[in-house]
Amino acid sequence: MTGHSDRRRFLGTAAAGAGAMLSGIGGAAVPAAKKISLGYDNFAVRAMGWKAPALVDYAAELGCDTLFITDFGPLEKLDDDAYLGDLAKGAADKGVGILLGSWSICPTARRFKADWGTADEHLRLGVRMAQALGSPAFRVVLGDRGDRLSEGGIEARIADTVAVLKRNRTYCLDRGVKIAVENHAGDMHSLELVGLIEEAGSDFVGANMDSGNAVWTLEDPVENLRNLGKYAVTTSLRDTALWESENGVTAQWTAMGEGTADLEAYFDLYAKLCPGTAVNIETISGFNHELRVKDEEFWKGWPRGEPEGYDKFLALAKKGRPREPWRAPEGGDRGRATADYQRAEIERSIAYCRGKLGLGKR
Repeated sequence: MTGHSDRRRFLGTAAAGAGAMLSGIGGAAVPAAKKISLGYDNFAVRAMGWKAPALVDYAAELGCDTLFITDFGPLEKLDDDAYLGDLAKGAADKGVGILLGSWSICPTARRFKADWGTADEHLRLGVRMAQALGSPAFRVVLGDRGDRLSEGGIEARIADTVAVLKRNRTYCLDRGVKIAVENHAGDMHSLELVGLIEEAGSDFVGANMDSGNAVWTLEDPVENLRNLGKYAVTTSLRDTALWESENGVTAQWTAMGEGTADLEAYFDLYAKLCPGTAVNIETISGFNHELRVKDEEFWKGWPRGEPEGYDKFLALAKKGRPREPWRAPEGGDRGRATADYQRAEIERSIAYCRGKLGLGKR
């Protein structure tokens, strides 16, 4: 791992922030510990380009209970169970459990890649790897918001994904690995994902619940949790700033505690609906995305009209104020600035989750 002294500086800042919150400085109440595992999604620090051992070391330095590796890139041997087992053991020795994920298993989705064979072969590869790593779940996605405009709409892509899952039900059950399908990049509203899970079979399929992606499907994150919580087997969570804008509503993903969502209400409900599911933070901060709900063209992806909970989404947007996107400083090393920004975002988020929300088992 590189940049060790810089990482120590960020960790010191994060720890200081957590300490301030825990001590109740400034009138902040000390949170009740929820004893819910806390970790991070490796996409949060994608600019680092770290392989799995470095990601594990970073999780241990942050005091995380879990590390969610949501793509195969950090893993150097996909077909070697001994390598994967050794990696899991080394992580466990540092108090870190590894969860595994990958990308689309919908053969007709825009994001599907044949890098790992057919959709069925990709799914089976991931399940075998998850078993070797001791991960109880394998996270997958359907696609993205563009699939809502594909032939047959999102319903057709859901049907294609369900078919892949059903063909592999016995394979998954025999290996004790549950498939966690994410609400990803504006593809499925939470209720559409619930329908997919129930149709495929909730005995082996659940949700990878993404609170940031919820706003891209016109949902208040709390309502998304209300719908998906009982199905959640993994999570990739972040905060979001929302505000009304010229063509509708603009969203900017943020570090935890810096957005518009009511995170205390969110995690009070989380503790009731899915207390055994680890909270993994996936900060993807700094850019603005406008949901052009005032434009008729936008609604072509929503032929049935406004989804359930749309009113709560609009009410949340009314509370927010516009924000500028993050930009790397002029004239500097953009790659280094991006990496430093990403680490600061995740470290601040982990400190907030532990100090303000009472998450984490350590």
